[in-house]
Amino acid sequence: MGLRDIFTGRGSVKAPAAQERLFALTTAYVTLEASYSITSAGVAGIAVQALATSDFQAVLKDTEEVVRATAGDFQATVESRDDEYGFRWVIVRTPGVEDLVVAINGVSSSIESGGYGERLLCAVFAFKDAAGAPLNFIYNYKRGTWYPFVPAPGDKEHNTERELQLKAQIGDELPIEAELERWFPLWGIPF
Repeated sequence: MGLRDIFTGRGSVKAPAAQERLFALTTAYVTLEASYSITSAGVAGIAVQALATSDFQAVLKDTEEVVRATAGDFQATVESRDDEYGFRWVIVRTPGVEDLVVAINGVSSSIESGGYGERLLCAVFAFKDAAGAPLNFIYNYKRGTWYPFVPAPGDKEHNTERELQLKAQIGDELPIEAELERWFPLWGIPF
């Protein structure tokens, strides 16, 4: 924050990091599936900090329409939902990880080109292990890094040991967030 920001009472919001890191999941998935029997659950979502302005709502509507129009090319469905914390989610369902990444990138690119890139929070890609237990890989747009999130039984519990194991297994292929305190658990993911 600079001196001008202090006087005007405005701070700057960090813009999203380079999105090519998002595509690292497409190659890391080969290792996840082949070496660790982790498969895609066929769903991903992007969380956006919503604004009540008509311009922002129009950008989101246009984004969803574009993704819906192109989703037919790879047999995907698209829906929009608000979570209990007030964040808007654009959710894509399709069996192919590559198609999920392309669709999520399309959503984030459209929101950025509409001038609201700073409102992008994260993208969540759902997976399951060999036993069918859920696990997620979360892409943080502000930092351009990934981290695993493994829900555990109980109220708002996560399996830290399994998350660290996943970091060790895939850390060479995904740009994993080095600061563990930035591995925020996401509760109430609407898929």
